[in-house]
Amino acid sequence: MNGNRVPSALLLSAFCFAAQATAHGIASALVVGSTFYDGYNPSYQYKNPPPTVVGWSVPDDLQNTFISPDKFGTADMVCHLGAKPAGAAVPLKGGDVVEVQWTPWPASHKGPVIDYLANCNGPCETVDKTKLKFFKIQEVGFIDPASDLWAANVLASNNNSWLVRIPSDIAPGNYVLRHEIIALHAAGGTNGAQAYPFCYNLAIDGTGSAKPDGIPATQFYKANDPGIKFDLFSHPTTYVIPGPPLYTGALSVSQSKGAKITATASGVYAFTAAQHKIRQAVTTTPTSFATSTRTNVGITLPAFALPTETSVTTSSGLPATLPYIE
Repeated sequence: MNGNRVPSALLLSAFCFAAQATAHGIASALVVGSTFYDGYNPSYQYKNPPPTVVGWSVPDDLQNTFISPDKFGTADMVCHLGAKPAGAAVPLKGGDVVEVQWTPWPASHKGPVIDYLANCNGPCETVDKTKLKFFKIQEVGFIDPASDLWAANVLASNNNSWLVRIPSDIAPGNYVLRHEIIALHAAGGTNGAQAYPFCYNLAIDGTGSAKPDGIPATQFYKANDPGIKFDLFSHPTTYVIPGPPLYTGALSVSQSKGAKITATASGVYAFTAAQHKIRQAVTTTPTSFATSTRTNVGITLPAFALPTETSVTTSSGLPATLPYIE
């Protein structure tokens, strides 16, 4: 062996140590119905060949880091550092709920959770990310000033998972789901906000026909937007969620327990442009999660003293139901 070459196992160990040291989470998988779809894992870049998954790869994110406001106008803002399209897609229908699973998210990283869709207008596996135009399908921000509860806190308390419902009126096709947390713990200072965008390919079927207008991710936010330059520690009572307005066909969803997982799948290949049919399904297999049920990790929400769930209204006016977490 070449004495100057570092073994891949050591590289992987070093990467894992660095990722743990930074303590930032990554959106690592999706669950639709009861089926688990693996997303990007940083260790995959050391596999030859890497597995085909539904999550976009971020090979330049070697320290599990974020996109800062001075990079909001760059291509890295689309789907994270050096992101490359996924090789497969999650098959689902308009109106379905997608569960995004994260690695542990730190409680100190408070902020909004925002979701976007973009039509690839062809295969997402080969799409030019700079040409994607996103429309916002969900946003939840500052939920309860009395308890300093943010959307990211709810995500962390629900086993580091987040639910988003796909609009039922959109036309069938190949879409990119862009899921993002904006951490605000350092946002009071210049260039302090931290954006964590992650992307997944979706093959959406259904009877809808809407083709919402969108904008490039590089135009979402500016460094001095009220929701980006924000002092989390000044005892705020309001927060303006940044970015474009919510799509009028957006649907709310209750943030609650994740689905019982009974199978795993690698995804499907994209819809054909002409017929919107699945070209080829990738094998779905039973999983060891089949007998497990995801639990709801409790946090105290004194302001939400309701027996089951309550609802909040986002800055756009769309109700977004949230659970009472015991």
